[in-house]
Amino acid sequence: MPRVSSDQLAARRQQILDGARTCFADHGYEGATVRRLEQSTGLSRGAIFHYFRDKEALFLALAEEDAQRMADVVAEQGLVQVMRDLLRAAEAGDADRSWLGTRLEVSRRLRTDPDFRGRWQAQSAALTAATRERLERQAATGSLRDDVPAPVLARYLELVFEGLISHLAMGLPADDLDAVLDVVEHGVRAAARQQA
Repeated sequence: MPRVSSDQLAARRQQILDGARTCFADHGYEGATVRRLEQSTGLSRGAIFHYFRDKEALFLALAEEDAQRMADVVAEQGLVQVMRDLLRAAEAGDADRSWLGTRLEVSRRLRTDPDFRGRWQAQSAALTAATRERLERQAATGSLRDDVPAPVLARYLELVFEGLISHLAMGLPADDLDAVLDVVEHGVRAAARQQA
């Protein structure tokens, strides 16, 4: 039997995550049955669960991947940019295939599953840390408003982020949200500065 390279293993794992993202977005966590996961990934249950212990481990890996991608964007461009990316995906009709689908399912599970809530806190810490680190860097350069502590501004941005997710989840109009995000961005900047 030929050996499988680490690149092939990584590609297969990513294929599973990409298919699972679609399945969880389309059917929710509970509705993402093993059969549906097989259909979405194009792989057998044996192949899927060779990489992931169970459905929850698969979902947490997906959520962790998305949280890390968001944290990377936050580190470079800020949490407002993550919100703009979510808004673009919603406007393009691609919301379920983006971070939004995963975040919506995470939000549902956080409300109903205390065990999941405990495991998720470790994952969400990366996004919180990236947001705070970026704000601290901006404070050090004088581009962040100095009349409000950076941790309070971080919490403000996180609340706006969660509110945006809820708004998009309810299918409410998103046509004026770019202007709202402009206000949010300007609200954390120092006077006469750019980039929040």
